[in-house]
Amino acid sequence: MDPRIRGTSGGPLYARNPTGRFSRRAEDYKRYRPSYPEAALGAVLEDLGRPASLVCADVGAGTGISSRLVAERGVRVIAIEPNAAMREAADPHPLVEWRDGTAEATGLTDRSVHIVLCAQAFHWFRPKEARAEFARILRPGGRIALMWNLRDDKGDALTGAYGAAVKHAARGDPAASKHPGDNGLNADAGFVGFRLFAFPYAQQLDWDGLLGRATSSSYVPTQGDAYDELVRELRAAYDRHVDTAGLVFLRYTTELYLAERASC
Repeated sequence: MDPRIRGTSGGPLYARNPTGRFSRRAEDYKRYRPSYPEAALGAVLEDLGRPASLVCADVGAGTGISSRLVAERGVRVIAIEPNAAMREAADPHPLVEWRDGTAEATGLTDRSVHIVLCAQAFHWFRPKEARAEFARILRPGGRIALMWNLRDDKGDALTGAYGAAVKHAARGDPAASKHPGDNGLNADAGFVGFRLFAFPYAQQLDWDGLLGRATSSSYVPTQGDAYDELVRELRAAYDRHVDTAGLVFLRYTTELYLAERASC
């Protein structure tokens, strides 16, 4: 078992229904999850050639937040997502093709893509099997990109209060305490040129957005006493930090892990 995908307890996240647990949260996920900084997308595509010549597999694409960002740069994207509700919630884009598949079995042909992107997703996969599948579908020299928005709970007061509230509401669900790590890329002989980038990012939210951001997380309750307590704690944090426009900012560090498929 790979310790980098574990929470504080309860075993690996891939054993905790990663496909089904977001089914009732697709709309909140689409509306309230943060985007990603332009600099991170630039790093994913850097030195790979003309965007129009590239094919990107966005694996665990969710509602297509990262898929659309890549497609808007002119890249053809194959969005792989096993959850039907998430696929159906996605806004269409002419360069994004949606397919039912998993990280361990994408359904793509050998050496068919230039990029494999996993945005806010790899921690739900079986790491060894997913890396093997990505090496299979990537062209030699093709790039793997694992990306996460990590909350700055310690460096920003509002973000810290938000983090404490959602962890309290999660009641020990290990998904609330995960940290992605490099997920084995640095040690996997199938990949070379491992490097890590970090980019600051902020998400601007009104009150409905702050609450919706919380309930988009699979470990946060949406009813009952724990939900009511979450609303009270978030409202108190919002009232302390809201600006004159009615907005607060969640602060993140976007971590991006890159490597290339070995040529042989």
